[in-house]
Amino acid sequence: MNRLFLIFIFVFGTGFGQEYPQDYFDNPLKIPLILSGSFGELRGNHFHSGLDIKTQQRIGIPVYAPADGFISRIKVAHYGYGKALYIKHPNGYSTVYAHLKEYGGDIQKYVKNNQYKKETFEVELFPDTALLQVKKGDLIAYTGNTGSSGGPHLHYEIRDVSSRPMNPLLFGVDIPDTRKPIVNSVFAYPINEEAFVNDSFRPIKLRLIKQKDGSYITDTVLASGNIGFGISTNDQQDGASNKNGVYQIKTSFNGEELINIDFNKFSFSETRYLNRYIDYKYYKDNRNRVQKLFRENNNPLSIITYANRNGIISVQDGFKSSFVITLNDFKGNTVTVTVPVEAKGIENRFIKEHDETMEFVSSETASTINTGNFTIYVPKGALYENEYLNIKTKGDTLILHEDVVPIHKNISVSMDISKYSDLDRSKVFLGRLNYKGEPYYNRSRLKGNVLSIGTRTFGTYILAMDSIAPKIKAVNFSEGKWISKNKTLKVKITDDLSGISKYRATINGKFILMEYNYKKNVLTYDFDDAIISESENNLKIIVTDNVGNNTTFEAQFFRK
Repeated sequence: MNRLFLIFIFVFGTGFGQEYPQDYFDNPLKIPLILSGSFGELRGNHFHSGLDIKTQQRIGIPVYAPADGFISRIKVAHYGYGKALYIKHPNGYSTVYAHLKEYGGDIQKYVKNNQYKKETFEVELFPDTALLQVKKGDLIAYTGNTGSSGGPHLHYEIRDVSSRPMNPLLFGVDIPDTRKPIVNSVFAYPINEEAFVNDSFRPIKLRLIKQKDGSYITDTVLASGNIGFGISTNDQQDGASNKNGVYQIKTSFNGEELINIDFNKFSFSETRYLNRYIDYKYYKDNRNRVQKLFRENNNPLSIITYANRNGIISVQDGFKSSFVITLNDFKGNTVTVTVPVEAKGIENRFIKEHDETMEFVSSETASTINTGNFTIYVPKGALYENEYLNIKTKGDTLILHEDVVPIHKNISVSMDISKYSDLDRSKVFLGRLNYKGEPYYNRSRLKGNVLSIGTRTFGTYILAMDSIAPKIKAVNFSEGKWISKNKTLKVKITDDLSGISKYRATINGKFILMEYNYKKNVLTYDFDDAIISESENNLKIIVTDNVGNNTTFEAQFFRK
């Protein structure tokens, strides 16, 4: 790294928390920017860390460096970000590009060379600073649909010097937006056992009444004690029907500001607290995320930039006022929801009772629960609050509550499998049943007679056995045939239970790089890699599943 680069990092990397450079970064794509996903959007177990930019339902659109810098990291994975690229810029920020089809120019050559050197498709590389430097406008990659992408798009991030994701809109990325945020539903929450809303101690969905000016008002809430509110909301930008996240939520009560939630930045270390921020049970029951507009214990999220009384209001006798929710998108389009609140007493207080057969688990101390052949260890802080859990066993099946309570840290589930033979032990795993009643593979560890997994999801777990090896089938060639016109070599690989763990392919004894598309169960080799020059070629592929069953596929083909 030269001296000028170091000076830039020192000058700009220490003070940009106050201002965001507006003209520093160009757009990474030279097409109209339309979003399929916004920054901070609520996703499964995390907040979305960038912008998802539509690529006109195509792959292969050129991606350009938005500013000078150097390639600091490259990661190729089957899942997650797929093919991803990281650029470090002189002002201290980094930009990230994910779900790529392939890299550009020298970057692609560098990646391929390392994949062949390591003889693996999945790699994570950290090039030297001077090796892959880029200038603003240089071609760096092509958009794709790799990893856990649900369709062709570019995932684009800007991160600060501490690797915290920042909202790219703060840096001048301009997305046309003339549409107000959408209000789906509003809820009122009794905060403790002494509180109630509309004669209920449970959360209540409120009826929304749209006004002529586009704002909303709800039916009057009759309440007592400490209560909070939640909202299900989305935002849509021009040119797309995707339901993205809103930029800002503010609440006030009787004219006093209560809470301010800004989706400007967050850290990866806090992103899983999304499950504390939303009404997790309601989401699991209804597939709709309600954002709780009050801060509970064990919710350290930095997106909550202001919290007066934690966003909670206290309703006492004779009280009558209004709770106001204001939703803003980045372009300043606004919608408000007004919730009239009146005090109402209740004669019979509800005393919450718990089934004596349920296990009490504290969030503040570690717990060990032994039941049947199973042992469950819940570390301190794994749960956000104290819970009563339904834990039962029947033979090799463990009912570990149900997935309506979020788990923050891994809990351990162990099972004594001493009654099984050594051969059977090598083929078993602990899996959580999915909605079809099929076991989903969890990475299992066998130590002596004890099989263990770590999990952050409640549900029903069983001891499953997989004794069937993966299947391999040729896709675009046949045994003993000439395939001189083929640009690729494709095979389909499947496994009926534990799933694919690894694979290795050779032609004439030489390693070949095959890309695994798990969404289509296809391995692809590109003949442009020029590994072979012979006319007669012998292909060998070994595929192994997650418990060690393997299949060897061999075929002969000819090329000019």
